[in-house]
Amino acid sequence: MAMKILVTEDLVQEGIDSLVDRGYEVDLLIDPTADELAGAIAPYDALIVHPNTRVDAALLDAAENLKIIGRAGVTVDNIDVEAASERGVVVCNAPNSNVISAAEHTMALLLAAARHIPEASASMHAGQWRRGDFMGSELYGKTLAIFGLGRVGGLVAERAAAFGMNLIGHDPYCSPERALHLGVTLYDEVAPVLAQADFITVHLPRTVSTEGMFGPDEFAAMKDGVVLVNAARGGIFNMDALADFVAAGKVAGVAVDSFECEPCTASPLHEFPGAILTPHLSPMTHEAQRRASSQIAEYVAAGLEGGMVATAVNLSPLPPEAFDIVGPYIHACKMLGAMASQILGRTPKNLKLELAGTLCDADPAPLLAAVLDGGLSYRRLGAFTAASAEAVASQHGIAVTTTAERNAEEYASSVRVVADEVEVAATLFGTEHAPRIISLMGYKIDIAPAACSLVFEYVDAPGRIGTIGTILGEAGANITTMQIGTKPEESCALVYMNVEGAVDEAVLARLREAIDLRNLWKIAL
Repeated sequence: MAMKILVTEDLVQEGIDSLVDRGYEVDLLIDPTADELAGAIAPYDALIVHPNTRVDAALLDAAENLKIIGRAGVTVDNIDVEAASERGVVVCNAPNSNVISAAEHTMALLLAAARHIPEASASMHAGQWRRGDFMGSELYGKTLAIFGLGRVGGLVAERAAAFGMNLIGHDPYCSPERALHLGVTLYDEVAPVLAQADFITVHLPRTVSTEGMFGPDEFAAMKDGVVLVNAARGGIFNMDALADFVAAGKVAGVAVDSFECEPCTASPLHEFPGAILTPHLSPMTHEAQRRASSQIAEYVAAGLEGGMVATAVNLSPLPPEAFDIVGPYIHACKMLGAMASQILGRTPKNLKLELAGTLCDADPAPLLAAVLDGGLSYRRLGAFTAASAEAVASQHGIAVTTTAERNAEEYASSVRVVADEVEVAATLFGTEHAPRIISLMGYKIDIAPAACSLVFEYVDAPGRIGTIGTILGEAGANITTMQIGTKPEESCALVYMNVEGAVDEAVLARLREAIDLRNLWKIAL
């Protein structure tokens, strides 16, 4: 019987489709009442929730079969994580899904506040032409203070630097090395940051220590004419106090996207026409919603299939600062593990993981777990975490080692897996962190792997590619992309082909007969 997943959020369809394609039974119950959800939850193995869906201890008691809860976004404030942990239920999120959208929305709010764009637009719609009333300020040369230099704060720093802004910040969890990389002058105390900033933006979670972090004393310590932006979490600004300082002119501009209670239709800032208020739009882009849907589907499926749930916020979670560094590489490492396992054709006796470049100081445990997750996917022993990766390897008779190398050659960072005699390495490309294979069996290549690939190793000679193409074409298989790697000291070549269409054993046998091959591997990801 298929495992059952209940979804209370209006997910983008491709996420739901991916779960159905994996064989899960997916039911939708959009925005249910607490009673409706409690009455429906018992038979379900997984739950994917909307931020307005409250998952408390009572609901968890009614969830007799529940194994994992997914939140297709960053925050899990609506889930009683402690109660879930007590019941052995994994809670996960999609923390990287909307970071680009949130950073871009922050920049939009900064610019809108600096140039009075909403007020000017409203006056034009009212049939007015009031240029002199909307004199603005440039961002260039101004000082931007960033509170919170995690995923979103770091992206804001990069974008603000492109505007020529002077960057300062405060984040007790940010390393000096990361601040230096971002071009941010880091301060241990809040006071000197407030005194210098022309613009202030916050990218902090809502916790006991950050709730009301900015109140009357902090607003008074700011420069006259400061502009404030909050596209993170509601409650970080004391809104009553902030309204007083806006009314007095101390705060020249304010833009708020997140509110303490949402939906929010009234606040102390609503009376000010110059206050820019948006209804939590930071994650609301088509791209972010697609990422969130696809990512949470992947993580929930991993939990149900006994794999590593990289974004679990309980049961040995990765701390946020660690996930910032290694998180983008988790999918790549799982892919490398799967590739190495298929090429080797058995469980390796020795497994080596090498982190290079900006990854060299990172904790290798999460990435080792991801490699094992991919390599052992065919023989699950149950779910595991980064903390138990070496124990899982030992259970399978695998001796593991991890190394670090500061020099990643022409790449900022890379990961390399050596499973017995099989070597494969990858880096990430673009804002989507798409993995690319940069080395395979010692051959240097550069290709983004597809769902189905063929890898040929043979003595190089004219006409080989044509022969391969003819055989695949006759079988109805299409070559979508291809890379050729050579070794200067050898006469052999390695060809990596991404293919679409059926490539069965009969086709592979024809290829082996037609070409003098050293090796031919079919890889399915």
